[in-house]
Order: sequence, then structure tokens, then C-alpha cells
Amino acid sequence: MQANPILAEAVRGNWVENRHRGAFIIADADGRVIASGGDVERPIFPRSAIKSMQALAIFERHAMEKFHHSPEELALACASHHGEDMHVRNVAHFLDRMGLSVADLECGAHMPTNGKAREALRASGQGPSALHNNCSGKHSGMLSVALAMGVPTSGYVEREHDVQKAVRAAVERVIGEPLTEDRCGTDGCSIPTWAAPLRAWAQGFARMATGRDLSADDAAGAQKLFDAATSHPHLVAGTGHLDTLVMEAFKGRVMQKGGAEGVQCGAIRDKGWGYALKCDDGNMAASHVMIAALLLQYADPDAAQRAVLEQFARQPTKNVRGTVVGELRAIGI
Repeated sequence: MQANPILAEAVRGNWVENRHRGAFIIADADGRVIASGGDVERPIFPRSAIKSMQALAIFERHAMEKFHHSPEELALACASHHGEDMHVRNVAHFLDRMGLSVADLECGAHMPTNGKAREALRASGQGPSALHNNCSGKHSGMLSVALAMGVPTSGYVEREHDVQKAVRAAVERVIGEPLTEDRCGTDGCSIPTWAAPLRAWAQGFARMATGRDLSADDAAGAQKLFDAATSHPHLVAGTGHLDTLVMEAFKGRVMQKGGAEGVQCGAIRDKGWGYALKCDDGNMAASHVMIAALLLQYADPDAAQRAVLEQFARQPTKNVRGTVVGELRAIGI
């Protein structure tokens, strides 16, 4: 099997120190390939990059009708938030509105991703709760699905729970492929994660962007989720994060979401294209370089959007004195 191409490299001084291989694809809803590199048929775990696909269960299982979720709640259902005050406050309200609390979340607790939020929590003498978990918004959405279905909320993260069956079915409808037991793992937040070809994730995002080959309910739900995420990008990630800054800059044109281990997915909505990218070694900074280069080339950015992308496409490396000693940069896209 041929190795994937080098898509990013880290240079120190005048010498290449690290090379990062990966694969990427841009496709339309019919599966027509706009651009690609590397092995796009290799199944990958998409991790948090497909939270918007998972959130379609909110519509298919009538949780939207029952709870009339706000755009902010739908954005949080798609989010890997940084545990900033606005994230914690909004997730707590999300749960409270459904008659639930932090005790109902089964995602586990970790310190906020955002540095200032982490320092503030330490200074308060408190430990993190499940509200600070970057997936707490997604889990709140899944709890709403359980309530709408009339099934127990306890154990909603388990593979055989009705909620996870509904989530799995929603993703299968979008990507047009089965998610099989021989390619299944457990995500960081305890729900199942299913591997499928990179190509399928890209085409799935194109289908969500256009509604093509989706039921009327799924198409409407996808549009609401993309609109919510792109209208409230700070809720989807947080201060200074690529996902937030890109969606903020593109003003609804681009839906962008990263996932653990170097996965990046999304849609260039006005073109009807979906994209998916995986950095082979899981380096998140390298995946940011790669996806910024991809959007620079294919998303037709204006000057302001280009400025946002360029800060990620070439990232300076600094030593402990703050001196620039190299850079991480994209190549091959």
C-alpha cells in the first residue's frame, strides 16, 4: 500500500524536522470528487468532526418538536466547546429546560480546554464537572432524544441503547453506508464511534449542505444544525480556535468541525461541497495547517477570510524565550 502524501512539515531553522502525512477529499453530494489526495477509501474514526450528523437524531426522533431547541442549543449539540463560562452556563440551561441536571450527563468531567477558564476554575478551588466536558452539549442533545423517545436516560451512551441506535441510523442515512461492528470503538466521551471511508464523510457533509438524497426531515434538520453552528461559532469551539474563527469569518458559507486525532470535516455550503481530512499521525496542529490550506485553495476566501486562514496555514514555532525558531506549514494541497 502506498503511503499517503506529506501534507504538512515542521521546519526548524533551515531544516525539515517533522513531516506529517495525510489524506483529504472534497466531494459533492453525488460523490463527484472535486479534489483529493491520499487514500480516501481507508476507513477512519471521524470522532467529534461529525457531531452535526449525530445531532440529526434530535429531529428524526422528534426531540425538536418536544423541546423547541434554540439555535444556541443546536450549536452546542454540534460542539466541542472549551469550557468557558458561556459554554458551561448554556449547557446548564439546556439541561434545566428539559428537567435534567449535570448528574444526568455520562460524558465524564475534565478541565476546561480554554486556558483562562482552566485557571479561573483552579483559582476558585473547584474541580471540573461534566458541564466542562467539551462534549456536554452533544450529550445534552442525546438526552433530549431519550426523553422524546420515552426511553430511560440512564445508559444513553451505550451502543445498544435506543439513543445510540438512533444516532447510528442518522449517520448511516447521511453517508449512505452501513456502520459495522467490525469497525467500532468508544469515543473519548464514552459514546460509540464508527469508522467509514474518508470519502463517505465528505459526501455526507455535501448531502447535509444541499439536502440531496436526504429525506425532507433530515434535510431540514441538517440546514437548521448548520445554520445554528455557523451563527453561533463561539459555542461550537471557543476563543481563538480554528473552527470558531473560520465559521465566524465565512459568515455561514463554511461549516467547519474538527475531531480528535487529526480529523477535520465540513462543508463549503454555497458550492454544495463537503470535505474530510485526516492527518495520519493525529497531530492536531498539523491538521489545522492542512485544513487551512485546503480552504484557502477551494473556499474562495475574501481578504478577511484569507487572513484568518493564513494564520493557521503557516504557524510559527517559538522557543521558551518567545523567539521564532521555525514554522509548521502546509505542502501538497
